[in-house]
Amino acid sequence: MINNIIEKIKRVFIGGARSINDPGIFHKLSLIAFFAWVGLGSDGLTSSCYGPEQAFLALQSHIFLGIFVALATVVTIFIISVSYSQIIELFPGGGGGYLVASKLLSPTAGMVSGCALLVDYVLTITLSIASGADAIFSFFPYSWQPFKIWFAVIGILILVILNLRGVKESVLLLVPIFILFIVTHVIAIGYTFIVHFFNLNTVILNTVQDVKSAHTQLGSLGMLLLVLRAYSMGAGTYTGIEAVSNGIPMLREPKVKTAKKAMLYMALSLAFMVFGLMVGYVLYRVQYVQGKTLNAVFLEHVVSGWNPHAGYLFLLITLISEGVLLFVAAQTGFLDGPRVLSNMAVDRWVPAQFALLSERFTAKNGVILMGVAALAIMIFTGGSVTFLVVLYSINVFITFFLSQLGMTRHWWNERKVEKKWKSRIFINGSGLVLTTFILSSVLVIKFHVGGWITIVITGTVVIGSMLVKRFYYKTRMMLLSLDKLAHVAHNEAFVAGGCPENKALCFNAEGRIAVIMVNGFNGMGLHTLFNVLRIFKGGFKNFFFIEAGIVDAGNFKGISEVESLKEHVKLELDKYVGFMRKHGFYAEGFSVVGTDAVHELDGLAQDLFRKYPQSIFFGGQIVFPEETFMTKLFYNHSTFAIQRRLHQQGIPFFIMPIRVKK
Repeated sequence: MINNIIEKIKRVFIGGARSINDPGIFHKLSLIAFFAWVGLGSDGLTSSCYGPEQAFLALQSHIFLGIFVALATVVTIFIISVSYSQIIELFPGGGGGYLVASKLLSPTAGMVSGCALLVDYVLTITLSIASGADAIFSFFPYSWQPFKIWFAVIGILILVILNLRGVKESVLLLVPIFILFIVTHVIAIGYTFIVHFFNLNTVILNTVQDVKSAHTQLGSLGMLLLVLRAYSMGAGTYTGIEAVSNGIPMLREPKVKTAKKAMLYMALSLAFMVFGLMVGYVLYRVQYVQGKTLNAVFLEHVVSGWNPHAGYLFLLITLISEGVLLFVAAQTGFLDGPRVLSNMAVDRWVPAQFALLSERFTAKNGVILMGVAALAIMIFTGGSVTFLVVLYSINVFITFFLSQLGMTRHWWNERKVEKKWKSRIFINGSGLVLTTFILSSVLVIKFHVGGWITIVITGTVVIGSMLVKRFYYKTRMMLLSLDKLAHVAHNEAFVAGGCPENKALCFNAEGRIAVIMVNGFNGMGLHTLFNVLRIFKGGFKNFFFIEAGIVDAGNFKGISEVESLKEHVKLELDKYVGFMRKHGFYAEGFSVVGTDAVHELDGLAQDLFRKYPQSIFFGGQIVFPEETFMTKLFYNHSTFAIQRRLHQQGIPFFIMPIRVKK
């Protein structure tokens, strides 16, 4: 009764299961370039709501130097974007900074890049929602500020639910807000340029005067350092650029073309927003007001000469669209964070459970982890955008640096076979120089004001990943002794069909059936089989083998990968069938493909038991020399879970212990 109620609630909020056998499933779930711009590019675009602000405030009284900072920022946006377009071409399967560093530098460098990305995406969620709350509450009385943190917490919870429903659903709901943000900000920036176009001489004179004043007060070196510091403080502007290259697997075919188009959309829109807003701050001489963002103050200046009602309405719509779109930007963390976790899980840097998909084909474990981590940081920091920006921009530049270093090294190594290596190495080399400078500057400037916290958090994640990897390596070494048996048995296995003259190989309808749950033709499956033969001597003449092919982040990339998975599972089962028939037993194999091994095997087992009520089910359990927290966390979940489910249905299920040695 309770399970039915929970299932109904789940269907309302998250939706029903999707079928992997639906031939159009990948087309339905994939994103065209526009939707990729919304879902993956919104983080980059909305960074214009806090990146330029931090840069402008760093200039202090020398605001006209902001024009030079704006120009430098625009150039950097295009250099990094073009650099990542080359990454998209070289890695058409996606993977972003994690895969680039892993393949072109080393697996350890990739792990560091992946850990930095994970922390960065958690901060993407936290900072985007906190900034959105700031933008919306800029319109409300200052006395309402205590409610802002609860507003942000609710926003995170809503996005968790949306992303558990699926990628496309979460993006489609947010498209109107994205368009509204673009339109209102284009109007505000365009109006600013038109109004001040006729005062262009005054703007130029003020800029020249500010340069002279800064030079007199600070000297040439001091003025240069001020501009560079402001440029570095605006590092949060570039943080969303990496997202498209990481999210390629969720894009519509042809994926590379779609990704490059989405990257172009993001670069152009981000450059326009950053330059327009920064220059707008300068032209209106915007000053910080407590409880308001600089964008809110800028927009108040824009509408100050308008009809009061029209100005108020435009200001309200723009601030709300800005605030809500910042919530949309948190989507990048929910879309790409779980994908990085999935890729790292496939390589065993994090628990393998993070590679699993839900029945909606979402990386649910990753989504939940990102949401919980974002909630923790939101509450810990009190939703302070100023503090979160300090934490935020360091990690993404660790990934930028490693990616550009890997690509530069790649083009140098390929210089003898790649005709365009000079232009390609120039692009990635320029990106390497810029990202190295920004990373170094941000580390120095922000270290003592909270940046060290990011380094500690990322370092902790790195150490955790190394411990997980070490555990999986030690476990794999122990399990190799089991797999030696599989090599011997493989030579004896063959695929037998029909009912040959040896009647022992025919199905005995009156005899009991041993149904053995396996996961590939390996030592664990064979030890389970041999334990059954040893304990129930002569008790079974019929043997069924069941296996679930699991669709996870590593193979959920297209129809061909899923078909290959089905074929692989069938071949593995055929080895068991052939082995048993050679030794005088009747055997069959049954397979199913899905996202949840427990759910799929439970359904398959119940179907078999209804047809063959004389069946007894078996599964293997690894018994380690020492039971630890990690062995309990990472192993034997499926076997015990299936046993509980089948016992509830009155179906006999026995677990065979399989001991491994150090």
